[in-house]
Amino acid sequence: MRKSRMEPFLLKPTCKNSIWGGTKLKKCFHKEYPGDIISESWELSVHPAGRSLVASGPFCGVPLAKLVKNPSVIGRFASSFAVFPLMIKWIDSQRPLSIQVHPDNDYAMAHENDMGKTEMWFILDCEPNSYLYYGFSHKISREEFARRIADGTLLEVVQKVPVKKGDVFFIPPGTLHAIGPGILLAEVQQNSNVTYRIYDYGRLDTDGKPRQLHVEKALEVTNLSPAANPAPISIPLSCQQDRLLACCPYFAVVYQRVSPSRRYNADAGSFHALMCVEGEGLIQTASESFSIPAGSTLFVPADSSAFTLSGNLSLLDVFVPDPSFF
Repeated sequence: MRKSRMEPFLLKPTCKNSIWGGTKLKKCFHKEYPGDIISESWELSVHPAGRSLVASGPFCGVPLAKLVKNPSVIGRFASSFAVFPLMIKWIDSQRPLSIQVHPDNDYAMAHENDMGKTEMWFILDCEPNSYLYYGFSHKISREEFARRIADGTLLEVVQKVPVKKGDVFFIPPGTLHAIGPGILLAEVQQNSNVTYRIYDYGRLDTDGKPRQLHVEKALEVTNLSPAANPAPISIPLSCQQDRLLACCPYFAVVYQRVSPSRRYNADAGSFHALMCVEGEGLIQTASESFSIPAGSTLFVPADSSAFTLSGNLSLLDVFVPDPSFF
C-alpha cells in the first residue's frame, strides 16, 4: 500500500529585534512579536539560533527542524548536504545595517563551527533614494582596509548602490556589504548565522555600549577587489513570466506570478518554499484550502500531493537545485 503524501503547509517564523529594525513586518505582514520593532522574520529556518514551526495542517506546531530530517520531505538534492542548506528571511531596515562580511564554508567551520554564508536579496519595497553598500569601489590593500576601519573612513571606498522595488542582488562570501535604511527585502541564504561586523557608525547597543565588531576576522575573509557586478537584476512590476533570480549550490530562486491560477506538482529533487512577496492567494490541496497572504511562506514537501494556487500574487519559489549543475 502506497504511503500517503504530505501536503503543503504554512510556516511560523522566529522574529528578531535589532537596533536597526522597523515596523513594516508588523504593519504590512502582521508578524507576531512582543515589541513594536521587528528587524528580521526567519521564515524558513532550522538553525539553532531561531527555528520556524509548522503553522498549518496535521503537523501544526511541530518544529520544521524535525520534519527536514526525513529525506522524502526535503528531496534528494537537499539530502545530499550534511547540513540542511538554506534559510529564508524577511528583513526590515528602518536604519542602516552595519558594514559587514560573511566567511566561506571552510573559514566558518574552522572558526565558528557553522556554515559560511552565500545570500541574495530581493527588494520588496523601499523609500525614495534608498541604497545599499556592495563591495569596494576599487582594489585596496589589507593595510588600507585596516587603517580605514580604524579611522572611520571606510565608506569612502565602498560602493553605494541605489535600489528600487524589484531589484535583486547576489552576495558571495567575502563581499563587504550592508543594507541601507528604509528597505524591506526578502533574503535567501545558506543555513548560517555567521556575520562579521566591520563598521557600525559609532552606534551604541541597547545596553549603552558600542556594538561588537569583528575586525580581525573580517580582515582575513574580505575580498579587497571591486565587486564583480554590483548592478542588480531588476524585475519589472509588470513581469508575468517566471524568471530565475539566483542559482548556486545551496539554493535557487525563481520569481513567479499567479493570476488567476496555477497548478503545482511535487518535485522529488527538492522541497519548494513559496514566499508571497505581494498580493494574496488561495491554496487548494487534496484535503483543504487556506489563504496565502503577503508575507507568508508556504513549504511544499518533495513528496507533496499536487495543489492549486489561485488569486493575484507574486512569489519567490526557493528550492535546492540539482548538484550536477555545478
